[in-house]
Amino acid sequence: MRRIDVRLAAGLSVLALVAGCGGQQGGAATDDTASEVTCEVTKETRVGIATGNATGVYYVVGNALAGQLSEATGGKLTGTAAETGASVQNVEQLVAGQYDVAFSLFDTAVNAVEGKGTFTAPQPVQALTRIYDNYTQVVVRNDAGITSVADMRGKRISTGSPKSGTEVIANRLLQAAGLDPAKDIRAQRLDLTKTVEGIKDGSVDGFFWSGGLPTGGLTDLFTTAGDSVKFVDISPLLPKMTVLSPGYQEGTIGRDVYKTASDTPTIVVPNVLLVRKDLDANVACAITRTVFDKRDALAQANPAAKGITLEKARRTLPVPLHRGAEKALNDLGAN
Repeated sequence: MRRIDVRLAAGLSVLALVAGCGGQQGGAATDDTASEVTCEVTKETRVGIATGNATGVYYVVGNALAGQLSEATGGKLTGTAAETGASVQNVEQLVAGQYDVAFSLFDTAVNAVEGKGTFTAPQPVQALTRIYDNYTQVVVRNDAGITSVADMRGKRISTGSPKSGTEVIANRLLQAAGLDPAKDIRAQRLDLTKTVEGIKDGSVDGFFWSGGLPTGGLTDLFTTAGDSVKFVDISPLLPKMTVLSPGYQEGTIGRDVYKTASDTPTIVVPNVLLVRKDLDANVACAITRTVFDKRDALAQANPAAKGITLEKARRTLPVPLHRGAEKALNDLGAN
């Protein structure tokens, strides 16, 4: 298999990272030669896919995609999905060569290519495609006295894993509500599994989560403790959020998703699949084709993948499409 050579120190760092999450470093060829793109992967190639929390949709869909790559390419291209902290961390590790494909929220991806937010310089990443939308899901305990984001002042609030897209959105929503995330809440920077545990045992008053519908961790929470929790309507904050990013849009969490009493208005943001811009174009093309050719299989893993459509595939600007992805989307007849 083709693999990226790394120095010993970097290798030790990667091993330390993946040992904690069961993941795997990147292995696909780089140094794209700008030759004609055929979408044919002629040598055995392994790609590492950075996803997100184990109970989130990124992880489920990422594992499904990894499993479909071999079948779609006659065994030439194989994938390994890894649990990670999600968007911001995914971009950082993608650029570092630890993974070859990364799930990311669109607002984080825009920050990466523009060198804004947590990124001090533009990052060499490009998109394979826009995929499904993430729904911002804000949940609180009924006994916490919280009916809006502004009511979170002084409360124990989980803002998501460090360096996650959830954390980015959570901090922006808190600021939009007039709160300082560093001072006005008792921030708990927890992954989704620990967050749900905290809500159940009363050590967390509320949390932010950005994920597809349904998210396994929230399904568990509303199934086992639905009488003690509720969603918060954050849609009044949308006008301030759209000033920060045009990717923020109005959405609804339907009552049927988690068997709640009513629908909940919320804010949604698209997801994109990212790669380094020097990824082998045929590998990029083959992965992109697999996303669409195997969409039904991905949707069997989680219904959120039904939101992957050719109509929206190219809508990634200002994040440019990789030239391998352009070839795949042209062949597939994307708009």
